[in-house]
Amino acid sequence: MMGASKRPAGRAAATALAVVTVSAVVTALATTSPAAAHDPDTPEGKAAVRAFMSDHEPAARMKPITGAAVPCQDGKAGDYPCQNVDLLSVLPLSSIGGGNGNDIWGWTDAETGKEYALMGRTNGTAFVDISTPTEPKYLGNLPSHGGTSSIWRDVKVHQDHAFVVADAIRGHGMQVFDLTRLRDVSTPQTFTEDAHYDGFGPAHNIAINEETGFAYAVGSDTCDGGPHIVDIREPTGPSDAGCVSEDGYTHDTQCVVYQGPDEAYQGREICLNSNEDTLTIVDVTDKANPKQIARKGYDGAAYTHQGWLTEDHRHFLLDDELDESRGENKRTKTYIFDLASLAEPVHKGTYQAPVTAIDHNQYVTGKLSYQANYQAGLRILDAGDVGSGALSEVGYFDIYPDSDQAEFNGAWSVYPYFESGTVIISGIEQGLVVVKPALGGQR
Repeated sequence: MMGASKRPAGRAAATALAVVTVSAVVTALATTSPAAAHDPDTPEGKAAVRAFMSDHEPAARMKPITGAAVPCQDGKAGDYPCQNVDLLSVLPLSSIGGGNGNDIWGWTDAETGKEYALMGRTNGTAFVDISTPTEPKYLGNLPSHGGTSSIWRDVKVHQDHAFVVADAIRGHGMQVFDLTRLRDVSTPQTFTEDAHYDGFGPAHNIAINEETGFAYAVGSDTCDGGPHIVDIREPTGPSDAGCVSEDGYTHDTQCVVYQGPDEAYQGREICLNSNEDTLTIVDVTDKANPKQIARKGYDGAAYTHQGWLTEDHRHFLLDDELDESRGENKRTKTYIFDLASLAEPVHKGTYQAPVTAIDHNQYVTGKLSYQANYQAGLRILDAGDVGSGALSEVGYFDIYPDSDQAEFNGAWSVYPYFESGTVIISGIEQGLVVVKPALGGQR
């Protein structure tokens, strides 16, 4: 098998521990400083690590899969269950710097046209040339600032620079790396950052509005855990620009220049924050004076994790990281919000997937949402009928074949924005998985 090995006896006990521990974390977050959520020196931070580590598996021991595409035929691409998605290559963690995997993003060099994967791992950020997706080339690693390890790392891109944050590392701050340096790399190396921002220490995640040139670090030890705004219009000279703290801890966010149907906010910079139990919408046009527009909860909320706008800015697709453990219907769910009025978001409908895995990160391009659903891998949803509160699955690629349970293994994140149609998946145990959907030209 190419996937991770089956868990030994006692898995049920470990799963129960995970649910209990995660529930304890969520309860603690409601009564303590959200900024401490992943601070390793606090009880909340230690509990968060225990919750994740209760499902921990070492990196999968496997050889790279390269040389030729493996088509999805009869529901399988090699050993991987699939539908309408072909396998191009796999670089296991041992081939890209070791550790375990976490977040992923992509970069296209406008000068050369080459495409690159930027993959977070517990011990740094790996840079991989995937221009020939069946023959990916590992170029090197950017270690954590301070050289320490973290389960949670996040990377985004602006103006040919990567911006990297890590949680549970007190002095990490934000690393800035000039991606054009990759053009001259012929053998793997250890990189150094080009600039560093120390306005915060740990941060759980980072979002960038490339249209305006501002970064939003969330879940940091500043701003009560809400978005810490950084001016990155000069990438190697980042500066503090503001703070969004009214609604406390933000787990993830998407910030855009709004072009949706609500005329009152068209042309303004809006952040849609996933705030543990609500979708919280904030006008951040004036960075020194952000204005909260709405704070919307929903039935079934357990841990509001992340979400993404449809391209017309009319609907927001939201994933909840812990709702699979609540209620009778323990299936992966995506919550659809109608944003005809930003001040009054309406929960339009809930998509229920045919699997029970945890949905973690999703990104929309065209009419499709590409979701990383941990043990169920990449799931591709058609949002063409989202106005009716409906989504439908049109493809998947399961990088964790052994099960689809609601546990923290498998696909952490996905990046679907390459012009070539190549999609990259980060596997916690698996490494970098490169695939290509076969959806008849639909993107």
